[in-house]
Amino acid sequence: MKKIALSLLPFTVLMAACGEEPAPEPAPAETVAPEPIESLPAPDQELFATLHAAACPEAKPVNTAVCRRAGMGSEDVICEYGLGDDEYLRNTATLTAGDGEWVLTDTETVCAAGA
Repeated sequence: MKKIALSLLPFTVLMAACGEEPAPEPAPAETVAPEPIESLPAPDQELFATLHAAACPEAKPVNTAVCRRAGMGSEDVICEYGLGDDEYLRNTATLTAGDGEWVLTDTETVCAAGA
């Protein structure tokens, strides 16, 4: 009797394992894509030169400029620039986002540096 029970044991284990179905995969949750945030393009040398020329018509033209964010999460951009034949970044100006475009802040100081 023991021999019969032992010989049937692998068969019953096999049948029990084969009879199990895999768990159903969870239904994919619908994800809502976040709305895109409208932001201004990063200012470059050409944009800064245009803004500087419009704000300070008597100043020498911008020769070179590099613009960077003022800090993590800041809306302002700090631009270092050189005027005329100067290839060094001797001057600094701040740009702020306003009404869908970049605006040069403290134009009196910026124009005084370029005079």
